[in-house]
Amino acid sequence: MPGMHRKLGRIGGHRRAMLRNLVTSTLREERIETTVTRAKEVNRVVERMITLAKRGDLAARRQALAYIWDEDVVTKLFATLGPRYQERTGGYTRVMRTGFRRGDAAPMAILELV
Repeated sequence: MPGMHRKLGRIGGHRRAMLRNLVTSTLREERIETTVTRAKEVNRVVERMITLAKRGDLAARRQALAYIWDEDVVTKLFATLGPRYQERTGGYTRVMRTGFRRGDAAPMAILELV
């Protein structure tokens, strides 16, 4: 996804792969625990994917498939999540801070679908 973004201490390809995996996991599980900065970055993409699912046409599905690797997750996105948020105009996710990670004291958060 273009625009301003955080580098997350990764080179471009690794960062994109990590974000795609986190987005896929978030949409599959509807709730993940990760660092606050990753959660904020993933949040942007998840919101965009749900907006595509609300549109629901073939072009939107193909755009989602270009970003999310797992076809089952895209099916869930368009069959379940899109209709669920049809009346909502945004803000499909929330980031709740949960404290600090024991190993390196990184601030942790739960990213979940509302």
